[in-house]
Amino acid sequence: MRTLSILALAVTCLLSACAHAPPEQPVDKFLVQGLFKLPAERVSTDQVLAVDAAMRRYLEVDIAEQLRNKGKQFGLIEALYSRSQLKLEYDSERTKTAAEAFKTRSGNCLSLVIMTAALARHLQLSVVFQSAYLDETWSRNGNLMFASGHVNVTLGRRTIDSGRDYGLSPMTVDFLPARELVRLRTREIREATVLAMYANNRAAEAMVQDRIDDAYAWAAEALHQDPDYVSGYNTLGVVYLRHGNPAQAVAVFERALAIDPENRQAMANLVQGYELQGRAEKAETVRALLATIEPFPPFHFFNLGLAAMRRDDWPAARDYFSREVEHADYDDEFHYWLGLAEWRLGHFAQAVHQLQLAIDNSTRREQHALYSAKLRWLESRQRPGSAGDG
Repeated sequence: MRTLSILALAVTCLLSACAHAPPEQPVDKFLVQGLFKLPAERVSTDQVLAVDAAMRRYLEVDIAEQLRNKGKQFGLIEALYSRSQLKLEYDSERTKTAAEAFKTRSGNCLSLVIMTAALARHLQLSVVFQSAYLDETWSRNGNLMFASGHVNVTLGRRTIDSGRDYGLSPMTVDFLPARELVRLRTREIREATVLAMYANNRAAEAMVQDRIDDAYAWAAEALHQDPDYVSGYNTLGVVYLRHGNPAQAVAVFERALAIDPENRQAMANLVQGYELQGRAEKAETVRALLATIEPFPPFHFFNLGLAAMRRDDWPAARDYFSREVEHADYDDEFHYWLGLAEWRLGHFAQAVHQLQLAIDNSTRREQHALYSAKLRWLESRQRPGSAGDG
């Protein structure tokens, strides 16, 4: 990871559960407006779930007959899943409002859930947002590392449809592959939390682009929407760290841990904050506690693989990358580097297989293009290239 050691902020759909909420503290206690400039963009969540003219036309004209014949609930769900209709595409590049996701027919899981909820509400269907209990997935961008969870939405019937044959019970819309939905456990979350998640994502995306003032404004918006949203505190704390304000960061991470005492992201970030303050003993105490919860942090073996690659130890690099793939086979980057290691070892078929898996698991267009180009390059050769080819 890393300019600042581990900067773990949760994005896309991560929620941290807590058994006992600590005493409430006003969010403004953790915000220091004078440290940052005004954001360069409008920071607001008031239009996140808004339905625009194009969305209304789609419902009232394009699929009106389908909604009449199959019912509002089932007709909308069919449009969402049918490749011949909305043709939705997963894209993790940017978190979008409902209207933006509809216009581009793409979005990350949160964006697609937001779009679905907005369409359903326009049809007067009941909407329930849910957080899913799944293992965290990790990704990184530059010197930032991200943990992601998952949300979905359940659509109920309209009251006036209750006597009809279709849509006899609430139906959940989820954009995970069907095999991953087996025994999926969920809990209901408030709309305010969904809006906090949206703002939190926008903060993280601004930080990736080094727009630190915008990141601060979006993180503040996330906490104003949901003052108990742990991921929002993590993100705000990372903003403070990157802005050179460790004291403010430490206060925020300590608040996150008061809400969720075993939150690993907050712990890892708090270690950094203490270290930047010169509080080595406290940093070591938290680090030791974190090690008991998480012996091998995210990207541990991946980083060992990169180190082995730099010293030209390709068997070791392959083994380390393989361990990361075993732990997180959803990660395109792990498959990509494992494929390059296999190539350097002369294992052509294995290299092609891993590059294809990298393509299949990529969620950003530029990464998809990069892996596809590398795969074409590998397939044009039947033996490893020179030392500089990988």
